[in-house]
Amino acid sequence: MKWHEFSFYMAKILIIDDDITFGLMLKKLLEKHGYTVTNVISPVEAKRIIEKNQYDVVFTDLRMPDVSGMELIRQIKSKTPETQIIMMTGYADISTAIESIKKGAFNYLPKPVNPAEVLNIVKEALNQKNEKVPGKQQSSWDLSGYLEGTGKPSQKLKELIELVSPSPMSVLIVGESGTGKEFAARFIHEKSKRSKKPFVAVDCGAIPSELVASEFFGHVKGSFTGAVSDKTGYFEAANGGTIFLDEVGNLPYNTQIQLLRVLQERIVKPVGSNREIPIDVRIVAATNEDLLRAQEIGDFRDDLFHRLNEFQINIPPLRERKSDIMYFANHFLREANQYLDKSVHGFDNEVEQIFLNYSWPGNLREMKNMVKRATLLSKGKTITIKEIPVELYTRKSDEDEFVLHDRINENEAIMKALEAADFNKSKAARLLKIDRKTLYNKLKLYDINFPEKGN
Repeated sequence: MKWHEFSFYMAKILIIDDDITFGLMLKKLLEKHGYTVTNVISPVEAKRIIEKNQYDVVFTDLRMPDVSGMELIRQIKSKTPETQIIMMTGYADISTAIESIKKGAFNYLPKPVNPAEVLNIVKEALNQKNEKVPGKQQSSWDLSGYLEGTGKPSQKLKELIELVSPSPMSVLIVGESGTGKEFAARFIHEKSKRSKKPFVAVDCGAIPSELVASEFFGHVKGSFTGAVSDKTGYFEAANGGTIFLDEVGNLPYNTQIQLLRVLQERIVKPVGSNREIPIDVRIVAATNEDLLRAQEIGDFRDDLFHRLNEFQINIPPLRERKSDIMYFANHFLREANQYLDKSVHGFDNEVEQIFLNYSWPGNLREMKNMVKRATLLSKGKTITIKEIPVELYTRKSDEDEFVLHDRINENEAIMKALEAADFNKSKAARLLKIDRKTLYNKLKLYDINFPEKGN
């Protein structure tokens, strides 16, 4: 057994979910594949355990009594930033799940979970955890085709990247969560004169405020409690190359002052040291925040904004890149086929229409996750409506009625929900996000008959 396989086998996993049956099922699955698993049903108890133990991966439900999944993310990342957090949620909470990634979660997993999908996401989380070494360039990033597309917004984005990349200018990338801001940053680095030097990505939103200075600038042994050895900071690790400051709007105000000084003087001083280290780095920053608004209310410094914003690139959301939606979907399908060792050829016409009509609140990240899951579930040569979540083609109207996007069969959506609920009408109504009365009206309207399996 190779060392990385052995380390996967010994990985410690924590499950936090108040659904006892689900938690035990997930624990049994992971233990069967060699992981050391702790299962907790109380989020309050989970907070106590997290303080005393360290885990490689944490599964936590999004919605629990007393303590939210978001609060647990903050606590875990404050104690052990390297722990990979997987948020479990229903597809109806997709926007909140995307927000959890911004707060530091590795990814989200929709319920009900698929066993193969659980094992895949654990493998991905452990892979990323083992690769996160400051200053290490990750060769596994495939930049081909991800952002380019063929539509006008994509081509304009490509032109701006190619224009600014060879220059020494600092770049601010603005876009919604999941639009591919880090990929844009890597494109800029790869097309620059610094491409042979390190590219160091820093998630500013995931670093606890008390550790930001140490992470950015390094520290010397004994400089504070827990500093058991010297540490190289991100800026020094990126020397000669590019440092990517993702979610820069989340930096604490005091750190903004320190960062401004580094950009002006081009030197860093590790925490607890009098030694000044000269640095030569290019700054690429990204945000999904309104930094102009943040300046107005005093949360973000004007002078730092102007230092970072020498050239601005705005990445449009996926819903504004309609002509490229199927281009990206097929790109992710090829990736999923390779990763899962499958050979799904494409998407049904009905699914293509759903994709074109859906708003994609999680943008490219949401599409990638969804396509991978659909590929895993697919039993044929194409992805059909059976493999995609019902929320992609349903919504609530102003009257709280269940309706569908244009050209989608409402009858089929209702039947899919009934089958998923084993023809229990109450459960089906909850899946469809409607009340029972509305469901009964729909059943009567479409003359849907089925075997009775309860209320």
